[in-house]
Amino acid sequence: MPHTVGAAGLLGFAAATAEAHGVPPADARLLADTLVTAELWGHASHGMLRLPWYLDRLASGATTAVADPQVVSDNGAVVVVDGLGQVLTDHAVTLGVERARRRGISAVAVRNSGHFGTAAYFTRRAAEQGCVALLATNASPAMAPWGGKEKRVGTNPWSIAAPGGRYGTVVMDIANTAVARGKIYHAKERGEPIPEGWAADADGVPTTDPRRAIEGLILPMAGHKGYAISFMFDVLAGVLTGSAFGSAVVGPYRSTGRSGVGHLLMCVDIRSMADPAEFEQRMEALIEETKSTPTAPGADEIFVPGEPEIRTAERLRTEGITVVDDTWAALARIADATAVPLPRSVTPQELPA
Repeated sequence: MPHTVGAAGLLGFAAATAEAHGVPPADARLLADTLVTAELWGHASHGMLRLPWYLDRLASGATTAVADPQVVSDNGAVVVVDGLGQVLTDHAVTLGVERARRRGISAVAVRNSGHFGTAAYFTRRAAEQGCVALLATNASPAMAPWGGKEKRVGTNPWSIAAPGGRYGTVVMDIANTAVARGKIYHAKERGEPIPEGWAADADGVPTTDPRRAIEGLILPMAGHKGYAISFMFDVLAGVLTGSAFGSAVVGPYRSTGRSGVGHLLMCVDIRSMADPAEFEQRMEALIEETKSTPTAPGADEIFVPGEPEIRTAERLRTEGITVVDDTWAALARIADATAVPLPRSVTPQELPA
């Protein structure tokens, strides 16, 4: 049966197992925090089910445990070789915000990185420091070019975040496919079918079987538009940064092979264009106008981007995070291999109010 675990327990476990694979403590905690934050946001597809993938790549040497980002040009390009994507992207945010404060706008390229979890984790960080941020990444092939039947294009997700005044941070984080690939893996772990329109099998025939979908194709969002957006983000994150692109990108689902993933982060310092207080007032007005829209039948409330995740996190911090059986079994195998105890299952009464 599913296990309910507190966020702190999962965080400690993930960090300790990463350290057991040679990741420095601060970097291990960052990796763990990105996974647990995804769980709290309600996106288990980017949560603990990915921990075995990261650790397998560390164990095989496909990912270097100790990342060493180096700034190689004064326009802010960051060159790295096979490090944890979370660590390298965190460095890029620090650099991008600092450059934007000095120059008004910055662009930071991350070359030959790895999967970094959820893009919103990092754009939120930049927004909390007074920037509007856009982060794009490429990914291993998942969809076919429009009109094709063989996967050549990644989901290539991207995120935009901005301060929203008293409403917190407004943030969008989407893949350019009908669904993020991790959600198909999560459906497989739950033993549930996927909705129609998400994927096709290896022969290009639509399927609701997550196993056949993993072997086949994820369909683009909005038809040809999703394909075109994904292609252009490979230009920005892959070709422009000097990273791998197209079918040369290796995803976290494989335990071997250099990833070659590229990221591009752009930050705009709000102070360079507007008074920050006035900007927040204008954002609040936009949010309030949006949320005051009359609801359609079946809808109780209008949400702005990023709001559902914050609501979910507030709830799960008190209710606990549910880990499905297959993911728990994978974590148990990690515990045996690393001698790190599994986090204890808890009841809501044991969690902080």
